[in-house]
Order: sequence, then C-alpha cells, then structure tokens
Amino acid sequence: MLFTFVITFVIVQRLFELLVAKRNEKWMLSHGAYEVGAIHYPVMVAMHIGFFVTLILEVLILDRPLSTFWIPLLSLFIFAQIIRFWSLLSLGKYWNTKIIILPGADVVRKGPYRFFRHPNYLIVTIELMVLPLIFNAFGTVFIYFILNIWMLSIRIPVEERALREATNYSEQFPLK
Repeated sequence: MLFTFVITFVIVQRLFELLVAKRNEKWMLSHGAYEVGAIHYPVMVAMHIGFFVTLILEVLILDRPLSTFWIPLLSLFIFAQIIRFWSLLSLGKYWNTKIIILPGADVVRKGPYRFFRHPNYLIVTIELMVLPLIFNAFGTVFIYFILNIWMLSIRIPVEERALREATNYSEQFPLK
C-alpha cells in the first residue's frame, strides 16, 4: 500500500515537472536560449525511467519488506521534496530538466541556490538512495547511485561550462 502510494506520487510528480519543463523550455527558446548537453539527455531520461522500473521490479518480484527505518527514511524523502519544490520555485521559468541556457541571463542565487550550486542534483541523489532504502531495494540503490554519479560527472561540467560562457555564472560562482 505504502509502496504503491509513494511510487505513484513520485511518478505523477515527475510527469507534472516534465510539463512545467516543456513550458519553461518554450519560453526560454522564444527568448533566445539554446540547449547544451542534448547528447546525454536521452541517456539521463532512460536512467531515470530505468530507476523506477528497477525499483518496482525489485520490490514486487523479490517481495521486499518495508525497512525497519521506513519512518525516518520517508521523512527524509518528504524533506527532499520540500527542497525540490523550493529549488524549482527559486529558478522559476529558468528551471528545466534539460540544460537550456539563456545568454546574458543573471544566474539565480536565491532559495537553496544561495547554499549549493546544484541543489536539485543533490535532491535527486538523495531520492535515488532513499526511495529504494524505504523498501529494502538494495540492488536498486547500488545500481542507480553509481549511474547517477556517472551521469552527474558528465552533466554538471557541461552545464557549468555553458553557464560560464553565456551568463554571469563566473561572478556568482568564482572558480576556486
């Protein structure tokens, strides 16, 4: 019951976010933005779809029980959703699942972006670990933690390079 509710909630949330991202993408492109990292985007999408498929299959086929620590894990997941929502609201029309760059735009430094360069990537990493842990899906945790690190090791440098070249990102986040 809890598994069905949580998975349904997250999938519906992601589908809604894709609608918001598409709307934001249209607005940004109409204002002169361009996409970078398009070559890795389908791989990232496949990874996230694979995560849900793997999690569902591992929990259902292997009949994984609810974790003894499900309450603190679920609490961490809920907290992560609050930070996710805060991140999306902070970026507003600039938030997207793709790397869409609007030349000359001022980089957002409000909300969680005051504290982290990429709070949404941190949240996704937490989700990819916590969701499976709630349901003792240790195989899913292992596989997608590694895949996520690999994906972020590609995505973040591409995004930061593009932001440094086209926005005031270097002023907001100077190289150390």
